Amino acid sequence: MSALRIGIVGVGHMGRLHAQKVAALAAQGDVVLDCVTDLDLVRAEEVARAVGTQVAKDLAALVSRVDAVIVAVPTVDHFAVVWEAVRAGLDVLVEKPIAASIAQGEALLALGRERGSVVQVGHLEWFNAAMRRVANEITRPRFIEAHRMGPFPDRATDVDVVRDLMIHDLDIILRLVGEEPQRVEAIGVPVITEQVDIANARLTFPGGCVANVTASRVTPTPMRKIRFFQADGYFSIDFLAQDVTLAQRGAPDAEGRRPVSLQRLEIDREDALLGQLRSFQRACTQRHVEAGALNDGLTALRLALRIMDAMPSLEALQ
Repeated sequence: MSALRIGIVGVGHMGRLHAQKVAALAAQGDVVLDCVTDLDLVRAEEVARAVGTQVAKDLAALVSRVDAVIVAVPTVDHFAVVWEAVRAGLDVLVEKPIAASIAQGEALLALGRERGSVVQVGHLEWFNAAMRRVANEITRPRFIEAHRMGPFPDRATDVDVVRDLMIHDLDIILRLVGEEPQRVEAIGVPVITEQVDIANARLTFPGGCVANVTASRVTPTPMRKIRFFQADGYFSIDFLAQDVTLAQRGAPDAEGRRPVSLQRLEIDREDALLGQLRSFQRACTQRHVEAGALNDGLTALRLALRIMDAMPSLEALQ
């Protein structure tokens, strides 16, 4: 089987990182980084030189020469770019969120099914080594607490913090809980942009699990942590450090007390973006996206939009 020919549309912050990782895979002979394109052709030329590939003059030229496309353009442009790629029968890895609206996301997934194309959404943290280490051990969480916070990014952002940052944790929670919440309470505030820059949501699921999720892009010190509490203990995951701590209650002692033990799990640290690209490569070869509950990208977007809709207006808070 010939190597998968990949093209990248959009080589800003994330697209440049994708180009570097695809080039690394190409060096192993697994794929070919055929070309890149961007509305800013000067930037495209710069990235192409850095990773040793060519520039396609536009989307149509790129689509005509590759097997698969990585889409890293602004969210408002996801639908148009992914639609053209899938219409041409290509497989697509699109940065999260899948699209700007539910209707657009549904249309893309429907077209993917019609054309037999893989449409994978880039929820990167699912491929963090710490998350992968314990995903199968988190079986019935009762309470989840997530914090994803950091300073304002040195890149353009065209969406609120819920779709920009919180959606990573929403994706993970939905996959592991395996159902959508029946109740959503939320609050959010614009600080630097006209969009919501800091947000908190409380999610109540039909099975009884409750999740408290906070995201901020106006916090000086970065933090990306999530904790899962279940009957036999809890898992504390640090995405930045790729670290997991497991707390468990031991057997009762002679006095009936059950001591709590803390264990730091061994983690084989990996590059999450490279892991995601390998997953996409497998999906293209095996003709399906990696299995997992609620993993189509649309569910996370739907929940993100529900959270935004649940927020009271600023006027209501005064």
